[in-house]
Amino acid sequence: MSGDTQLRPDGPTDGPTDESEGGAPAGRPVGHEGTRVDVTERMAWSVDGFAGLAVTLLLLGLGSWLTVLGIIDADAGEGGVGLILGGLAIAVLGLLLSASLAIVAPGQTRVVQFFGRYVGTVRRPGLRMLVPLTTRRNVSVRVHNFETNELKVNDADGNPINIAAIVVWQVADTARATFAVEDYEDFVAVQAESALRHVAMSHPYDNAATEVTLRGDTEVISSELAAEVAALIALAGLEVIEVRISALAYAPEIAQAMLQRQQASAVIAAREKIVEGAVGMVESALGQLEEKDIVDLDPERRAAMVSNLLVVLCSERGTTPVVNTGSLYT
Repeated sequence: MSGDTQLRPDGPTDGPTDESEGGAPAGRPVGHEGTRVDVTERMAWSVDGFAGLAVTLLLLGLGSWLTVLGIIDADAGEGGVGLILGGLAIAVLGLLLSASLAIVAPGQTRVVQFFGRYVGTVRRPGLRMLVPLTTRRNVSVRVHNFETNELKVNDADGNPINIAAIVVWQVADTARATFAVEDYEDFVAVQAESALRHVAMSHPYDNAATEVTLRGDTEVISSELAAEVAALIALAGLEVIEVRISALAYAPEIAQAMLQRQQASAVIAAREKIVEGAVGMVESALGQLEEKDIVDLDPERRAAMVSNLLVVLCSERGTTPVVNTGSLYT
């Protein structure tokens, strides 16, 4: 695929579109596949900068020497104009080559343009000699990270929550990052907040009846959020490394009510466990009494014993037993 910028009237094309045709609006949402900038990264021509520096110094020295020699010949009455012009031409060539030298630091790239035309990207670090008369834009391919603003959204149950996330990303395609969007750093920030808002609205904060919740399934939510952000920013030649939820809480106006609800849910769950255990203990006690024929209880006395045992086992406070010294039926 060519690395040149192409205008596409209604989606991808196989070749460049004539500039005179322009790009008529589609009149409908076209999505990421209908973007009109089609450019991909390719390698720019470059050579070792130290060899280029040596050639540059040689040309500058030769040009200066010829210029001085021509001036001396001109002062002596001899024809030195040709030497002066040749020396100046060689010196200008040396200056032109010196302007094509560039230093590329590790983790940095240079996006090279020749009179507005994208010619390629230099990724190899060190001193490099590029195509003369080109402009270069420095694009970092180091790992970036930022924290989104704390957003206030409604979860799937309609409860207002405050949520924020940390996004770790880097530039994968320097050409798309430079030419496909206006500002790729601002682009990834806006798209990350959009994805975070969408994911937060798709799941409840905490709901025992739902499999995936924002509070209880952070790994699942992080994976879903990372996939959505990655899909949104691929247009700009960017890729996501990791997305993590950094802040999650109910909005202040309902935080107290939700805390009370959580406490009530915890109390109910604890009571259910206590009752379940007490019923099992009563069932076991009655079974052993009947099995060992320790006492024969009629239905009324049996119900009374069950009631007393449940009160003792389920009570929050210690019970005071009443000892019956007489007959069981008095």
